[in-house]
Amino acid sequence: MATDSVAPDPVAPRGSRLGLPADGPGSLAPLGARLGAFIADALASALVAGLFTAPAPPNNWSLLVFFCEYVFCTATFGQTPGMWLARIEVIRLEMVRIGPAGPDDGTPSTGAGPVGLARAALRTVLLMLLVPTLIWDRDRRGLHDRLTDTAITRVRKLTHLS
Repeated sequence: MATDSVAPDPVAPRGSRLGLPADGPGSLAPLGARLGAFIADALASALVAGLFTAPAPPNNWSLLVFFCEYVFCTATFGQTPGMWLARIEVIRLEMVRIGPAGPDDGTPSTGAGPVGLARAALRTVLLMLLVPTLIWDRDRRGLHDRLTDTAITRVRKLTHLS
């Protein structure tokens, strides 16, 4: 008995299995940008926590600041300050698959929607454990992104503060 199912292409461009473009705005963010954003957010959290614990070092208080910053900013803006600097964002893949229809010219819509508070909190807890971020799939998405059905993409539309 023959089936019409097609095996996924093992050499497909990163993100194509997720409905994302292979390159440019809306494509999966490169590892360097994701790592840079994480380091910027971790340093900012340590500095903010240090303001409240000075002259003593912030110790684990920086983890609390990191958690609050990541959850609030991801749920509210779709990106943390470090992600903003790196021009990347967190999107819900569910919205890519079922999102609003694309433009009339036939191009697909990214349909990215807000991540939401619960999804942002779970993603942040998994990110803080570090191990889930080191387990990747073929698209180089960490386990924390797979479990929350999110992805880190290049910013689709830059907003200017003027």
